[in-house]
Amino acid sequence: MQPAPLPDDEPLRLSTLQALGILDTPPEERYDRLTRLAKRLFHVRIAAINFIDAERQWTKSAQGMSLDSLPRSLSFCAHTILSPDLLIVEDTFLDPRFRDHPFVVGDPHVRFYAGAPLTATNGTRLGTLCIADDHPRPFPAEDRQLLRDLATMAQEELMAVQLATMCDLTLLSNRRGFMTLATHSLHLCQRLNTTAMLLYFDLDHFKQINDTYGHAAGDQALMEFAQALKSTFRSSDVIGRLGGDEFVVLLTNTDPEQIDQVIQRLEDEVNQLNQEHDFKIEFSLGMTLFDPDIHKDIDDLLNESDKQMYQQKRSKRNRILAP
Repeated sequence: MQPAPLPDDEPLRLSTLQALGILDTPPEERYDRLTRLAKRLFHVRIAAINFIDAERQWTKSAQGMSLDSLPRSLSFCAHTILSPDLLIVEDTFLDPRFRDHPFVVGDPHVRFYAGAPLTATNGTRLGTLCIADDHPRPFPAEDRQLLRDLATMAQEELMAVQLATMCDLTLLSNRRGFMTLATHSLHLCQRLNTTAMLLYFDLDHFKQINDTYGHAAGDQALMEFAQALKSTFRSSDVIGRLGGDEFVVLLTNTDPEQIDQVIQRLEDEVNQLNQEHDFKIEFSLGMTLFDPDIHKDIDDLLNESDKQMYQQKRSKRNRILAP
C-alpha cells in the first residue's frame, strides 16, 4: 500500500481542524443521520465521517464499523483530501495504492471506496464523508453527485461549528473555541506532566488607530497581529482572539527559558509589518507558567496573565507621563 503524501497546506489545515474543536468529541445526531442516510442510499456496508489529524484518522460518525481512530498511514481518506473532488476506487484490487492494504486483504475486506472531501471556509480539506463495501462496484455519475450533495450537508454542519468557535475576521479561535481547545490541551499537559504557559496580549492605542485611520485600518491591525501570532507560534499552540484587541496563546511542552526569544521573534514580525502602513501596532503582554498547585483551570491562567498584562500597560503609561 502507498501512504498518502501531505497536502501542500498541511500546517493551515491542521490548525483549522484543531480550532474547530471537533476531534475526540462524542457522537452527534447531526452527523450520524448523514452516515445512516449514506449507508441506506448506496446500499453499502460502511459509511463514515472521518477527520485527518496529524498522525491519525479519527472517526466522528460511522455505520457498519466501530467509532475509532487508525494510523494516518493506513487511511483511504488521507488520499481523498489531496483533491477537491471525489476519490472513487471501484475495485481496490486494481488500484496500486490499496491492493495490498491490510483492510483490503483482511477484515473488513474493502473492495470499493468512495470519499468526498469536507472543506472548511478557508479552503482546507479537513476530512471526508465516505462509503465502502466488500465487493467491487461501478459508481455512476448520479451516485457521484449524490455523494457530493451529502458531503455538502456535512460541510454545512461543520461551518455551523466553525462560525460558533472561530473569529471570522482573524480566523483564530474565538473565546468559546479557545476555551474548549485550551482546556483540552491543559488536561493533556497534566496527564503527560509537561509544561504549559499562557500569554495574554492586548494591543496598545488600538482605539487611536480606529479614531485616526478608520475602522478598516483597525481591522487590518487585528488581522496582521493575528497573522504575526500564527507565524511566530507553532501549529500545536492554541491561539485565540478573546474579543476586541485581546489575544491569547497557550504554549504546551515548551521551554520557559526560551520564551524571551519567541517574544522577540514576534516583535520583529510586528515591526516588519509596521513598515508597511502609517499606523503602528504595539502590544502589552502578561505571561503565566502553569502550576497545577496554584491554577486549577484555564480561567486561573487567564486571570493571572490578564493582571500582568495590565501592569505592563500601566507601567508604559507611567513612563510616558513621567517628566
